[in-house]
Amino acid sequence: MTTQQTTAGEDASAEASGVSEMSTFARHVSALLERTEYRRCDKGEDLEDIYRLRYKSYRLSDMVPENPDHIIHDELDEAPNCYKFGVYVDGELVSTLRIHHVCEATPQSPSNTVYGDILRPMLASGASFIDPSRFAADPDWSRVFPQIPYLTLRLAGMACFHFKAPYCLSTIREEHAGFYKRIYRSEQIGETRNYPGLNYQVVLYRADVAAIRERSFTRYPFFKSTAMEQRMLFAKPLHGELGPLTILPTAKYFRDAA
Repeated sequence: MTTQQTTAGEDASAEASGVSEMSTFARHVSALLERTEYRRCDKGEDLEDIYRLRYKSYRLSDMVPENPDHIIHDELDEAPNCYKFGVYVDGELVSTLRIHHVCEATPQSPSNTVYGDILRPMLASGASFIDPSRFAADPDWSRVFPQIPYLTLRLAGMACFHFKAPYCLSTIREEHAGFYKRIYRSEQIGETRNYPGLNYQVVLYRADVAAIRERSFTRYPFFKSTAMEQRMLFAKPLHGELGPLTILPTAKYFRDAA
């Protein structure tokens, strides 16, 4: 639900320095993406690891109170429209993200929990959203690789394309809004409110996927992905089939073809 301040600062510097500097930044992210793999975590040790990583990351900045189990988990992790991911660099878990595909049939999501009065009428009119939450990064890895939020939030964009969701929500700390406005051109649609279990208040932002697609791909080509990668990440396995254990990013294929 947050981004690292070092990453936001690096991106702001790149924005101010022009296209050539941004290309250098994009190359740095793309280089790390070459060493990255995604895993959808539904059970077992991988799932326990991401719950522990949430706690480790959130306690460092006093986002959540202490608990004896040293994990962060809630009922929305079990919702039928929930997808939980671990992001691994060189085989090590560096970050995690939870994604809900929200529509009238499956309205469960963090944003809808807090801002249901705003979102439910939109859902009733046929709108759908991708609602990413529970972003957490390992603080030790983040100090070495400030690009980690981009590798992680790439999952939210792929979910928008796979589910054909026109909007991506962000329920975030107000001080992090600048990142989402700059990268995703997000607009605020909900005022400051309390979020259950957090030690701070949040605001609700919404990004228009179609409006920012080409700009995002031009400035941040590492956000590109193939339909196959999207299916491997988000499609439900057929009865009797096992889902893929590891999904490798496909942005490099667009770069190699250029």
